[in-house]
Amino acid sequence: MPRFDDQTVLVTGGTGGQGSSHVRAFHAEGANVVIGDIDAERGAALADELGTRARFTHLDVTDESSWSAAVLAAESAFGALNVLVNNAGVQNPPATIENTDQATWSRILDINLTGTFLGIKVAAPALRRATGGAIVNIASTMGLGGTAHYAPYVAGKWAVRGLTQTAALELGRDHIRVNTIHPGVIATSFIHEPAAGATAAIADFYSPEPFAIPRLGEPTDVTRLLLFLTSSDASFITGSEYVIDGGLLLGPALQTETA
Repeated sequence: MPRFDDQTVLVTGGTGGQGSSHVRAFHAEGANVVIGDIDAERGAALADELGTRARFTHLDVTDESSWSAAVLAAESAFGALNVLVNNAGVQNPPATIENTDQATWSRILDINLTGTFLGIKVAAPALRRATGGAIVNIASTMGLGGTAHYAPYVAGKWAVRGLTQTAALELGRDHIRVNTIHPGVIATSFIHEPAAGATAAIADFYSPEPFAIPRLGEPTDVTRLLLFLTSSDASFITGSEYVIDGGLLLGPALQTETA
């Protein structure tokens, strides 16, 4: 039996490279999926592609009323909300702290941090009504170490770690588990295309050649971990952090010697 039969999953940023992978996988595993995104055209197209058990809802993660409408849409369409995936996120154009304007700082934190906070805040009562569930916040390896030129993004992802652990403590007795995934360099437009206002992409600064697993990650790599963490197989896991980076944070791998 599919792992998510009779469950409803809300994925934010559901039309992006990682988000759409998550949406398709949950749907294939039997879930009702709610695609939350600001891109109505792509969101509606993905819902139409999946057909039954899929809905698109316009969601601006920085707006609490938009969150309330999205959760209401999930419950109205499918009767309950069982899983929230806080996947929506944006990258800042690379710049030193001294050359980062406050508007950029505020925008990145509003989406990446406040958006996650609001998701937990608004979805928690719905998950409680469903007698429990799971929240997974998609962070980044940049939330585990400093990265020059990406201060707003780094700060937001570091903060998501503390937010996740706090939520796990507050919601655990309601049978709601909260965990974090920290992807490394995943092959999507997010890292291959420059952020708004930038001329260089993240991929320009990273080569997988030194990684222990010398390739870029694929969205499906993250999706498989996400499916595990939101399933009953992970029923004793909460407040935990999962790094999926091919060994990026370990440092350069030992090169195989040639004869």
